[in-house]
Amino acid sequence: MGPLAWTPRLACCDVGCSLVVGWAVKAGTVMTAWHIAFGTYGARLPHARVPTVDRRENARGQPFLEPEVQSEQAARSRMRGATVYFSQAQRLFVQEALAGVCERGGWQLHACAAASNHVHVLVEADDTVHGELIRRLIKRWLGQALDRKFGKPDSGTWWAKQGSNIAVRDEAYRRNAYGYIVQQRA
Repeated sequence: MGPLAWTPRLACCDVGCSLVVGWAVKAGTVMTAWHIAFGTYGARLPHARVPTVDRRENARGQPFLEPEVQSEQAARSRMRGATVYFSQAQRLFVQEALAGVCERGGWQLHACAAASNHVHVLVEADDTVHGELIRRLIKRWLGQALDRKFGKPDSGTWWAKQGSNIAVRDEAYRRNAYGYIVQQRA
């Protein structure tokens, strides 16, 4: 029998989702939880008035970049289309579609939230799968689902290039991330 891995379960019903804490036994599998976040296209440009962090130094606790009008304008001039902001219907669609996306990837979804300009996901996966790969696949598959439902945006993509993927190593961070994500749900 494999190791015991702490696994919160997301129990969904027609009135919402709630956390059910328990232990899961997966034969020979160690699980890692990931807090993944990524922005919509053009919504968080480097040095913009909207708080952003340096993508090369994207870690918890990093200071935000100082706004610089010229840097923001230069980034905006390189954009291939309009900034993507989700409507309420798109936010709800993203949150609903994430369950299927995570099932497709073999990950356990614990919480998700789609804001108008970014998405947060708390998932658990086999520890041989890094959060960066999970983030890239979520963005790809979620983008394909959005394209089918709403059509492709004029930029050709729904998403900013990067995002963050933080391995959840302790209970305090997990609780904080879960609470933060649930509060942002559409």
